[in-house]
Amino acid sequence: MANNSKIEWTESTWNPITGCTKISPGCKHCYAERMSIRLKAMGQPNYVNGFRLTLHEHVLEMPLRWKRPQTIFVNSMSDLFHKGVPLEFVSKIFDVMVRASHHRFQVLTKRSSRLLELSPKLTWPPNVWMGVSVESSDYLFRIEHLRQTDAKIKFVSFEPLLGPIYDLDLEGIDWVIVGGESGPKARPLDPEWVREIRNHCLSAEVPFFFKQWGGVIKKRTGRILDGRTWDQMPEMEPTLISTSG
Repeated sequence: MANNSKIEWTESTWNPITGCTKISPGCKHCYAERMSIRLKAMGQPNYVNGFRLTLHEHVLEMPLRWKRPQTIFVNSMSDLFHKGVPLEFVSKIFDVMVRASHHRFQVLTKRSSRLLELSPKLTWPPNVWMGVSVESSDYLFRIEHLRQTDAKIKFVSFEPLLGPIYDLDLEGIDWVIVGGESGPKARPLDPEWVREIRNHCLSAEVPFFFKQWGGVIKKRTGRILDGRTWDQMPEMEPTLISTSG
C-alpha cells in the first residue's frame, strides 16, 4: 500500500484508500483502474475489490513509521474527496499528515466541490500540498474551488491535458504540473497546449513542471520541452522534526 514511486514529481505513495469512479473525460483511461485490476489478479490483499472504493484502516499510520523525510503522494490509486469516503476517514488521514510533519504530502483531486465543502472542517498544516486535476477548459472551475480552500500550498495538475487552456488565472496557485496521457489508447498532446500553460506560468512566476509527453510507451516520447526539462517546484519549507513514535 506504499512504495517508492515512479511518478516524476513525488517520491513515495501512500494509499489508505483504493478504488474510484469516473467523473470526467480525464478518467476515461485511468491508470489506477488498470493497475488495480492487475493487482487483484496477482492476489494483492488490498485489491481484492479491484477498483471498487475501499478504505484501509490498517494503512493509516504507515507514514508515521517512515523516519526518513520524503514527499508522499496521497491516494495515488483513488481520490480522497470521493463522496463515498466519510468525513471521519478524511479527518483521520489529515490527522496523520499533521502528526507526520517531517514528510511533505501531496493530495490531488478531481472532486473540487467536495474539497471546498470539507475544507473548513479540516486542519491544513504547511506540509500538505493540495491540488486539483484539470484536463480541459471545461474544468477550470476546479481551480476556483481550490483557491477558496485553506490549503497552504495549492497546485494544479493538467494531466492528462486533453485540450488548450486559455485565459488561465494562476492567482493564489503555487505550482503547475502538465502531462500527456500514457498507456493504451492514449490521447494526443499538442505541444502548443503545453507551451501556452508554460508561458502563463513564466508570466505569473509560478513554478512549472512538465511531467511527460505520454503516448502508448511514454519512455519513447520523454519529457523534454523546447530543449530542456522543466522540474520547477515550490520553495520547500524547512523540514520539521516529527515527535511521532
